[in-house]
Amino acid sequence: MRLFGSSGRKPGWLCINLMPDRVDVCHVNAAGRERPEILLCDSYRKESDDEATLARLRRELGLDRYRCTTLLRGGDYQMLQVEAPANVPAGEAKNAVRWRVKDMIDYPVDAATVDAVFIPAAEGAAARAPQMLAVAAKNQTIAAAVKSFNDADIPLEAIDIPELAQRNLARCLEPEGRGLALLAFDDAGGLLTFTSGGELYQSRRIEVSAANFTGAGPEQRQGLYDRVVLELQRSLDNFDRQFRHVAVAKVIVTPVPGADDLREYLAANLDVPVAAIHLSEIMDFPHIPELHEDARQAQCLQMIGAAMREEAAA
Repeated sequence: MRLFGSSGRKPGWLCINLMPDRVDVCHVNAAGRERPEILLCDSYRKESDDEATLARLRRELGLDRYRCTTLLRGGDYQMLQVEAPANVPAGEAKNAVRWRVKDMIDYPVDAATVDAVFIPAAEGAAARAPQMLAVAAKNQTIAAAVKSFNDADIPLEAIDIPELAQRNLARCLEPEGRGLALLAFDDAGGLLTFTSGGELYQSRRIEVSAANFTGAGPEQRQGLYDRVVLELQRSLDNFDRQFRHVAVAKVIVTPVPGADDLREYLAANLDVPVAAIHLSEIMDFPHIPELHEDARQAQCLQMIGAAMREEAAA
């Protein structure tokens, strides 16, 4: 199975995520729409095991009629920037790149599932070899991720990762010809992505979660803000060194408790403009009012992004 793409059954994508106590499901209609519409975004409590819950949802929601994807968790894979294989046609580079990562992972490459995307090169940058972002996961991790779906007779068309899901959201926010830094928080932590022209260039994880902001007192919140600023400064500097041809137009922060305060603090301490964004500014979800709540939006953001995938860019 490819990590991020395959032929599909039906237009549109539905993301299904297995959580410890629930199953999250999201369907987005983005084809031919200036503003994608979220048609379904809900969570269902597990009755017993994953297979039984998925089988019930397949019957109740007709999940087998959709092109389905799921997201790997951050600890289930490694994302590595590597030099693209030399003298290999672009169509074969993804297969050849596994030999680039064999010395960068701590298990045999034969036991790995590897996929990759190209990082766009600067025009006229012939001196620098083309670069790729490779994703490596253990075969047993991929097998475990798909087992419950297979047992419930729900065919997965793709397995995605949060970085590419967040890239899909960034496409709706990027200024033309400029770069965008998108910072999102969920229960697993913070994820910062750098994109331009709808492509992912770089990413960084930040060990501050959405839950850390909830109930934090003024002193604790100040400490969180300082950590986020430091990580952003380092990441922006590193990105500028590697990709001088991509000017980051702004940093966008997704909703967290106290988002306005965080935005103001970041704006006062960074050299690039900082904005806060709400999904309602770029997407429609008239029948899902709970997505107007910051906590629910943070919880579902990456799942929504995964359901916005475009096969041509996958």
